[in-house]
Amino acid sequence: MVDRSIAAGALPNLAPGALAPVDPALYAAPGDPVHPPRILTLYGSLRERSYSRFVAEEAGRLLGYLGCEVKSFDPHGLPLPDAASPDHPKVKELRDLARWAEGMVWVSPERHGAMTGIMKAQIDWIPLAQGAVRPTQGKTLAVMQVSGGSQSFNAVNQLRILGRWMRMVTIPNQSSVAKAFNEFDEAGRMKPSSYYDRIVDVCEELTKFTYLTRGRSAALTDRYSERVESAAELSRRVNQRGI
Repeated sequence: MVDRSIAAGALPNLAPGALAPVDPALYAAPGDPVHPPRILTLYGSLRERSYSRFVAEEAGRLLGYLGCEVKSFDPHGLPLPDAASPDHPKVKELRDLARWAEGMVWVSPERHGAMTGIMKAQIDWIPLAQGAVRPTQGKTLAVMQVSGGSQSFNAVNQLRILGRWMRMVTIPNQSSVAKAFNEFDEAGRMKPSSYYDRIVDVCEELTKFTYLTRGRSAALTDRYSERVESAAELSRRVNQRGI
């Protein structure tokens, strides 16, 4: 979690007075959750100087200032999909965070014109359903990428497809940071630029969308096919018990 008072002082590149914490009263309805929006950040590189991690950390600071509770998953030690059982400690950690979150930020480097395998492995380990729980359905998602060369959108486009597959509400805005090696100082903090401003835009939009949808997610994602499936599963269990 990023404390808002700390985050405000840790964002030196914000224009004074141009960004305020999001007011829940403008987006929440009576009966909506009152806790801060819960956001999980995932990044797609294991490098010591990982620009996707730097972007995820900048996003975490901004989201904390905007009023969110933020957690990040470290992909070091996560096995390849199907190379371990779901009770592997890193897999369990990732799945627990996915269930906890009400929204996510996915940040991937672009490698060979696509997202990295590290990014895809994290998403592949998150199931569409675990019993009656659907860890990603109806939750918000923001997608970002970093590139070593000129700006492109290959990774974010792929992440959008995955977000739809995971039944998430992917916000319209996105970020693509070109020549990322030029955009961060030695401490891994992002320099002022239009790229930074776009990340601010994405974080602000994600916060608002999460406030707007999290209290209505169950209603928005109540699907006929899943109701039929649930009824059939209940009937099967009843028959097995001989009731």
